Amino acid sequence: MKKNAFLVATLVAMSVTGTPAVAKKVNLTPMEIQALQSREFKAAKDTMFSSVMSVFQDLGYQVSSADMGSGFITAQSANKNKTSFFEAWAGMSSSGGSRVTAFVETMPSGMSRVRLNFMNTKNSSGRFGGSANDKPILDEKTYQVAFERIEQALFERGALTKAVAAPTPAAATVATPTLVSGTTK
Repeated sequence: MKKNAFLVATLVAMSVTGTPAVAKKVNLTPMEIQALQSREFKAAKDTMFSSVMSVFQDLGYQVSSADMGSGFITAQSANKNKTSFFEAWAGMSSSGGSRVTAFVETMPSGMSRVRLNFMNTKNSSGRFGGSANDKPILDEKTYQVAFERIEQALFERGALTKAVAAPTPAAATVATPTLVSGTTK
C-alpha cells in the first residue's frame, strides 16, 4: 500500500513539475548544418567582426576570446541553475548556460562569410562525481535571429560611416551591407 502511494505521489510530482521536454531529434547532414549556421554579407571583414562582437554582447554573452586575424570569436552566457526536480531529489546539482563561436572570413568574391555555432551546456555534480553535457543548438530560429541582428548591426555601422565620411560611390558600396543568402529550409 505504501509503495503504491509513493508511486502515485512520484507520478503526480512528475506531472505537476513537468518532465523535461524531449527535444525533437534533428537529423541534418553536415551541409545542411553549414547552411543553417552560415551567411554571407556584402561587408568588409573588420566591419563584420565588429558587428558580430557587438551582437554577442547585446545578446548577453561575455566574449572569452577574439582574434581579428583568424576571424575567430568565442563567447559564453552566465551560468544558471539547471537542477531538475529529479536531480535535486537524488542529491545532485546542475548549472550551465550557452556558448557560441563565430568564424568570420573574407570570401574570394570579396564578401564576408560568418559561421555561428551555438551550444547549450550543462554541468552536473553529486556525491558520486560529475558530468558535462554540451548539445549543439540546431534550431533555425536561433540562427535566423542572430543573423538578423548582425545585419542590423551592419546597417547601423554603414549609416554611421556615411554620416561621418563624405559619401563617395566606392565608400557607399562598401558601407552598405546586404544579406545575400536567404533563410534555409
